[in-house]
Amino acid sequence: MAARQPEQLTLDRITTPVGELLLVTDGDGAVRALDFDDFEDRLMRLLTRHYGPVVLTPGRAPAAVRAAIDAYFGGDRRALDGLTVRTGGTEFQRQVWAALRAIPTGETRSYGQLAAAIGKPKAVRAVGLANGANPVGIIVPCHRVIGADGSLTGYAGGLERKRWLLAHEGATLI
Repeated sequence: MAARQPEQLTLDRITTPVGELLLVTDGDGAVRALDFDDFEDRLMRLLTRHYGPVVLTPGRAPAAVRAAIDAYFGGDRRALDGLTVRTGGTEFQRQVWAALRAIPTGETRSYGQLAAAIGKPKAVRAVGLANGANPVGIIVPCHRVIGADGSLTGYAGGLERKRWLLAHEGATLI
């Protein structure tokens, strides 16, 4: 059996108010991963888990992707909605990630609400695990998931970033 060829992806770095972002895109301009620069090891782990071997070449993401990210951080809360995201993951994970993208900007959901939204109300823990395995932070807005009691719960980028992102989007927090 022939060895799998590494996936060729582009790695861009974008400065934002919450830190430098690592933006990974493919040759078609789809976003494959987005994470904070202080979590580069996690980004690489998730890319390898989802795609096998990858080669990241430093470069610029497509202008439209960069413009959408700049617009989002500039105050256009819906600027990321139209970006094309291409992820690996299991069918279940992709269902959870699609449900995350369906949460309107400025709103939050609990893990239980997210599980119910995909028709698996008893899969709360599995939804939490899928949420944590999301390789495309912010665009696939895992930061919009909070505890059932309305409290901020874990966020891979840190709770201060989660709080900032939710406030930036106009979400009301308790």
